[in-house]
Amino acid sequence: VQLQASGGGLVQSGGSLRLSCAASGRTFSTIVMGWFRQAPGAEREFVAAISQSGVTTYYSDSVKGRFTISRDNAKNTVYLQMNSLKPEDTAVYYCAATRGYMVFGGVSVARKEPMYDYWGQGTQVTVSS
Repeated sequence: VQLQASGGGLVQSGGSLRLSCAASGRTFSTIVMGWFRQAPGAEREFVAAISQSGVTTYYSDSVKGRFTISRDNAKNTVYLQMNSLKPEDTAVYYCAATRGYMVFGGVSVARKEPMYDYWGQGTQVTVSS
């Protein structure tokens, strides 16, 4: 699976952006997809994840209520709609995918990087104050 993230950019505080991550391969509908981010000088952290069907989603507390993850299995694409952006959302955002079919029991599992085997190249999001 190859992942290509796009949609990053510069936005003012309170603004919105939508990130996209296009995946190659014919197994997209069987894999869990996630978004992580890494701010300068910080460790990479979990943002959101979505189950194969899109029915179940997981969010970090810092983005819950502001970000929405979704997927279109017909287009092999996962999205991250980011609203009410804050300067602390500034980071490189990475999409990630599991190797195969998995069922995450909750966000405590979904947030673990070792659960994901494939990573995109990252897209920069900068939020100005």
